[in-house]
Amino acid sequence: MERTRSVKLREKALADGRLSLYLDYYPAIYIPETGKETRREFLKIYLYDKPSNSAQKEYNRISKAKAESIRSEREIQFINQNFDFADRLNSKRDFLAYFKQQMIKRNKSKGNYDNWYGTYKYLLLYTRGKCIFGQVDEKFCEGFKTFLATVKSRKSEHSRLSENTKYTYFNKFRACVRDAFMEKLFAVNPILRVKGVPQGESHREFLTLEELKAVYQTECEHPVLKRAAIFSALSGLRWSDMIKLTWKEVQHSEMDGYFIRFTQQKTKGAETLHISDQAFEQMGEREDDKERVFKGLKYSAHTNLQLARWIMNAGITKKITFHCFRHTYATLQLTLGTDIYTVSKLLGHRHLKTTEIYTKVIDKKKMEAASRIKL
Repeated sequence: MERTRSVKLREKALADGRLSLYLDYYPAIYIPETGKETRREFLKIYLYDKPSNSAQKEYNRISKAKAESIRSEREIQFINQNFDFADRLNSKRDFLAYFKQQMIKRNKSKGNYDNWYGTYKYLLLYTRGKCIFGQVDEKFCEGFKTFLATVKSRKSEHSRLSENTKYTYFNKFRACVRDAFMEKLFAVNPILRVKGVPQGESHREFLTLEELKAVYQTECEHPVLKRAAIFSALSGLRWSDMIKLTWKEVQHSEMDGYFIRFTQQKTKGAETLHISDQAFEQMGEREDDKERVFKGLKYSAHTNLQLARWIMNAGITKKITFHCFRHTYATLQLTLGTDIYTVSKLLGHRHLKTTEIYTKVIDKKKMEAASRIKL
């Protein structure tokens, strides 16, 4: 037989002559932090035991009303079996420590980890190194957004954060708050009604077909880096998926030709990516299934320097990173007439809106082409 749940307001006499108000739960409630059950929750609300004047009587009346309001709220939660005694304890947990834990979980992807790390550094500045969950409310979230809009960049005292950096950092903060809410560390989602930071115009550098041919014909001191970069330009594969690609994921059939089946590091989505014969040639000699395709490829400052020298030796003055080869693939596909929906699928984008960024580049190229004919 289920016991009747109740929450009573009771008084405890103190040595100093006051009365301490507390809630009496029946049956007892379990406290996760101590691993014990208790029937009492002291409210830190006190009464005069024998009020001697009207002011003390009024104080007692207001205090009792406040305590009764808390009791009513607790009783509703308790009866509905939704009472979470840990809520009050969670509010005292270190939010910055939690954010750091979430950041460490993103260490598999350097780009993503760097963004989380950057957000963490600005959170430290915003909170002056101290912040508990109880302080993270809607006002706090709005304040952090304003802080990102006004703070000087850590890289230069003479500049502020770019629009896209503010957009990225606030989204990482939002993701952390959302995760904490899903883990029931917040009773309500404090960032739910807070609008995001608008994304700025993104300039995505890429190689023209002529420039890509020039790079292809130029020697590189790091042959694996060259093969991987050209493969990215011919397939659109990300760096994070490139460095973990194994021969087991590379397949072939008479009907479909060469394709790779892999799980995207960024989105965790399962993908089947068809590749051309020329892209397959960049993979080199096939090895055991467990071996990495681009063995010896790793991220480092020296690798970036080798990439820069290779691009420069090809006669190209643009600032080209490895990711620009993926941009090149997308831009050339659209330029050569592939529809945007197909390109979106080839890139593994979850949303068509992400792919639409490349169409702005194509529109600009069309305007430039139209201006070349003059009478």
